[in-house]
Amino acid sequence: MSAFLKLFAAQPAHRAAAGKLQTAEYDNVLVWVVIALLSFGLVMVYSSSIATAEASKATGYQQTYFLLRHGMYILLGLVAGAMVFQMPSKIWQQLAPWLFIAGVILLALVLIPGVGKEVNGSRRWLSLFIINLQPSELMKMFVVLYAADYTVRKGVVKNSFTKAFVPMFFVMLVVGVLLLSEPDMGAFVVICAIAMSTLWLGGYKLKVFAALSMALPAAFTALIIFSPYRIKRVTSFMDPWADPFGTGYQLSHALIALGRGEVFGVGLGASVEKLFYLPEAHTDFLLSVIGEEMGLVGVTAVIVLFGWLIVRAFAIGRQAAMLDRLFAALVAQGIAAWIGIQAMINIGVNMGILPTKGLTLPLMSFGGSGIVVNCVAIAILLRIDWENRRLMRGQTI
Repeated sequence: MSAFLKLFAAQPAHRAAAGKLQTAEYDNVLVWVVIALLSFGLVMVYSSSIATAEASKATGYQQTYFLLRHGMYILLGLVAGAMVFQMPSKIWQQLAPWLFIAGVILLALVLIPGVGKEVNGSRRWLSLFIINLQPSELMKMFVVLYAADYTVRKGVVKNSFTKAFVPMFFVMLVVGVLLLSEPDMGAFVVICAIAMSTLWLGGYKLKVFAALSMALPAAFTALIIFSPYRIKRVTSFMDPWADPFGTGYQLSHALIALGRGEVFGVGLGASVEKLFYLPEAHTDFLLSVIGEEMGLVGVTAVIVLFGWLIVRAFAIGRQAAMLDRLFAALVAQGIAAWIGIQAMINIGVNMGILPTKGLTLPLMSFGGSGIVVNCVAIAILLRIDWENRRLMRGQTI
């Protein structure tokens, strides 16, 4: 735990002159961006969930139900992050295939009646008595590690279609079948994007990347065409006002919330849409409440913070690549792609730019598994940065 506390107390990194080494132990800017996102998310989860918590028998009619649980998840994530930070990146490379296999097993367990927990028609959770575990959230991190390890291992045959493309496509097919059986298409989209981004960043030949790029969208199109409820999601996204009390209900109220906020918002806690109009206000549609209460300024602040985090993650990955640490570089950039793509999809859904996907806003939305896994991913990213800085000083890791 002391290492994690030192992380938050680290002095700012100074950009050294050419030929000189940085003196800071950690990326102070990245740490404070993550603290800002977690803190802002905690405040907005409380604000958006008060009415729901106060009126529900399941929460014991307690206003602070979601606040306390979200705070507990953040604390759990920080503790897990402190432990994960102690692990060298080479250990993660050794564990990557086994973690991926464990993730597949967990996804399969979810589908077993009596084992997986069903909520609102979706079977995505494993009950751990106190909390519910969502394996798809773990799988996102496992895919980052596995795709990075796969890219490094297959580096000598990366120009071979059969040896580089086919194994990864088969792996994504297995994961896709399991996720879509829950169903959780949003998680599958993010996982596929992580895998494709890692292959691209790993320098795979264009024909291999293009084959994966064409095969996956074709599969997505088929899934939409042969699934009535997915077709409804797409059509309602194109015109939510055609059925504002049916398929377009969530999106229409999300747009109303954003419209009410205008530039500076109606004020913290003054949202009307969170009063039983906007479903999932503290999870999938948290950004809409931010837009209503904080206006364009609040939404812009969230986007800037995520942009800052992603830029720093890619910079850490680039530094690792310059130090010939390909696995660490791909993991850092895979984390950047994961958080960036999921945030982009969630923001797009809230603004009516993308169809509803059921994805939360990373580091901000209410959700136990998501928050804990996000904190662990940030800890891995900071560990890679810490190792980079030690190597630049000529020290061991």
